[in-house]
Amino acid sequence: MTLDPTHALTLQLDAIYRAESRRVLATLIRLLGDFDRAEEALHEAFRAAMEQWPRDGVPANPRAWLVSAGRFKAIDELRRQSRFQALDEAAEPSSDDPPFEGELLEDDRLRLVFTCCHPALVEDAQVALTLREVCDLTTEEIARAFLSTPGTVAQRIVRAKNKIRDAHIPYEVPGRSELPERLDAVLRVIYLVFNEGYFASSGEALTRSPLSAEAIRLGRLLVELLPEPEAQGLLALMLLNESRRAARLSAGGEVILLDAQDRSLWDRTLIAEGEALVLQALQSKRFGPYSLQAAIAAVHAEADSVENTDWAQIVGLYDVLLRTTPSPVVALNRAVAVAMRDGPQAGLLLVEQLLAAGELDDYHLAHAAHADLCRRLGLHEQARRSYQRALQLSQQGADRQFLEKRLAELPSG
Repeated sequence: MTLDPTHALTLQLDAIYRAESRRVLATLIRLLGDFDRAEEALHEAFRAAMEQWPRDGVPANPRAWLVSAGRFKAIDELRRQSRFQALDEAAEPSSDDPPFEGELLEDDRLRLVFTCCHPALVEDAQVALTLREVCDLTTEEIARAFLSTPGTVAQRIVRAKNKIRDAHIPYEVPGRSELPERLDAVLRVIYLVFNEGYFASSGEALTRSPLSAEAIRLGRLLVELLPEPEAQGLLALMLLNESRRAARLSAGGEVILLDAQDRSLWDRTLIAEGEALVLQALQSKRFGPYSLQAAIAAVHAEADSVENTDWAQIVGLYDVLLRTTPSPVVALNRAVAVAMRDGPQAGLLLVEQLLAAGELDDYHLAHAAHADLCRRLGLHEQARRSYQRALQLSQQGADRQFLEKRLAELPSG
C-alpha cells in the first residue's frame, strides 16, 4: 500500500518534530534571547515547513532550515512591531567571560540546561524549567516527579522565565570558574530525565527510551565539558542501569525483577563503559552520591546471578551513601539489600521502621517492598494489604500489572 504523499510528509514532519524540536528551540532561545519568542518562532518554523516542504521538498538539513525559518519569522514579527533593534541586542553574543577561553559549546541544549540552572533561580524552578524547555516533558509529568500539582509547576516555570528575562540572565555556558556551583542542579535535572525514561512515572509503558537516551547524551556532553567525578558517576549510573533495559520486560510487556532477569541480555558494552567511569570517579576521592549509586550498580553488573551477588559490599556502599546523603529512599534500598544479605526478616524490620516514620507513606515502592518481604515470610494477609496500598499509589501501567499479578498469586484465606 502506497502512502498519500501529504500523509507521508506529515509523518516525516512528526518524526522531525520529535527528534529535533527541542534542539531547534534551544538554538532559537540563544539567538533570540527570549523563551516565549523562541517558542513562537518554533511553531512558525514548523508551520512554514508544512507550507513549503510539499512544494520544495524536505531540506538536506531540516534542523538548520527550521532554525533559520524560525529566526527570520521572529525578525519579521519584530519589524512589524518596530523592535528590530531589540532583537539585535538580544541576539548579540556576550563577550564577558567567554567559556573556556573562547571555545564555544556546540550543543545548544546543554547550553540551555546551564542557563535554566542559573543560581538566580530556586532549585525547583531550575529543574522544572529544564525538564519543560529542554526535554519537552509536560507539566503533568514534571508535577509527578516533584510530587506536586501541574498548576504549581506551571507557575514555577512562568516565574523562572520571567526571572531570566528580567535579570538579563545570558544564554551561554558559564565560565569555568562558575561551573561547579551549577553542577549539582544540572546533574539532578539529567538524572530526573533519565529516571522518567527508565521507569516512567505514569502511563502504560514502563519505559520511554528516547528520554533515557537524551539524558545519556546530555551526560556524555557534560563529562566532555566538565570531567568532574560526580558527572562521571552520573553517566556511569545511567549506563549501568540502561544496560539492563532489554531484560526488564517480557515479550508481553510484563515487568521482570532483577532476580529473574536473563543476564545474557544485559549490554556488556555499556557495563564496561560504566565500570570504567565508576573507577575513575572513585579513584578521585572526590566522589558523591551518583558515584556511590553507580558503584552499587556495578556490583550488580559483575554478578552472574542474584545468589552470587556481593550483597555485603552493596550494604556497605549503602551505608556510606546513607551517611553522605541521608534520605528515606536510600534507607529503603539499603533495607532491601540487608534482606538479601541477612534474610527477609531482617529487611522487614527495617522497612517497617521506615514506614512507621511516615515519610514513605505515599511512596508505592516502599509498600511493594514491604509486601514482597511479607510474601517471602509467608505473612500473606500483611502482604495483601501492602500490595493493595502499593496499587492505590502506583500510576504506572506495567508496574500495576505486576503488582496485581503478585496479589492474585497470594493464597486466599
